[in-house]
Amino acid sequence: MLTPHARTASRARERANDIAGLLLDRQRRPHRTGQPGECRELPCAACRDAQARVIETFVREERPVRLVLPAFPGKSPNRAKVLGALPDMAEEAALGFLDSLAAAIRGIHPPGAEIVICSDGRVFSDAVRIPDDDITAYHRELRTMIAALPGGAVSLFTLDQVPEFAGLDHDGMRTALIERHAVPLDRLRSRVREGEDVPLYRAITRFLFEDGNTPEYEGSRAALQRDARTRAYVVIQRSKAWGEFLAGRFPGSVRLSIHPQPCSAAKLGIRLGDSTGRWLTPWHGVAVDIGGRTVLMKRAEAEALDCELVERDGRPSHYVLRGPARSAREDSGGTARHAVAHAAAGTAPNTPKEW
Repeated sequence: MLTPHARTASRARERANDIAGLLLDRQRRPHRTGQPGECRELPCAACRDAQARVIETFVREERPVRLVLPAFPGKSPNRAKVLGALPDMAEEAALGFLDSLAAAIRGIHPPGAEIVICSDGRVFSDAVRIPDDDITAYHRELRTMIAALPGGAVSLFTLDQVPEFAGLDHDGMRTALIERHAVPLDRLRSRVREGEDVPLYRAITRFLFEDGNTPEYEGSRAALQRDARTRAYVVIQRSKAWGEFLAGRFPGSVRLSIHPQPCSAAKLGIRLGDSTGRWLTPWHGVAVDIGGRTVLMKRAEAEALDCELVERDGRPSHYVLRGPARSAREDSGGTARHAVAHAAAGTAPNTPKEW
């Protein structure tokens, strides 16, 4: 017969497993290649256990489960991918997704959850070539969107709010973060050459190449690709430094990521909604209503479909697919329609080949 303490511990463990299961339902998984470090089953018991161990402490202590998510940096500078520099329906849908996750956790664990979005835009804005003024405006609009969420569980934390960096300009903040928390670039390059973080490096390189491949760019594709590869190391270095800082700022938290993670890693990759690409995020795409369901895709993909642009408060917000989603399924021609068909069916299309 279980003692009262044992029964309490058992209930806490059960609730923690249930909450971890909610996260796994929304897990962003890497492309299956058969390589070491991949989950062997879905849902993955090893990933669930890794997260449940962290969650259980909050449950036992009857505290809100704190989840930390470095994300929402700022809109891509390439207008073939996004509608503008400010958050729009793509971010709004993703924030709603996080708000609904917090509500689901509250259904299992009455104290609920605290989801802290730790925007990394200021951390590497110079490396991704987004002006700091655009980052400031993006953060301001994002806070307005967060304040309108019904659950009150989502908050925003940025580099500007770090007390240790008070009084520094933006470049000074980045320099201080690098000096205190970053791995040297040479060591990072060596790790990638040895096979560590290769999918992440390739994905960041692809994003930077796409972001720079605008009508205004006058150089060669080869030069742009070399530049993207160089800057990818800087972005990864800064991202890891930010993650290291956040681990100290929010100790014991459930650590989420917008990037796929290895099996049973300390961090868990999480989706922010349906999309046409495994690595696509709200700040690299637009929201498309495909008949009561919002799917994220690049702006050029949306414009290749029979979509209508919707404005709100005098600003572009999202697209609406004029025909029903089934028209995308029935039309076998075109990458965008193929991707929408997969999204409408709840499956992921093949991701673009990475360098």
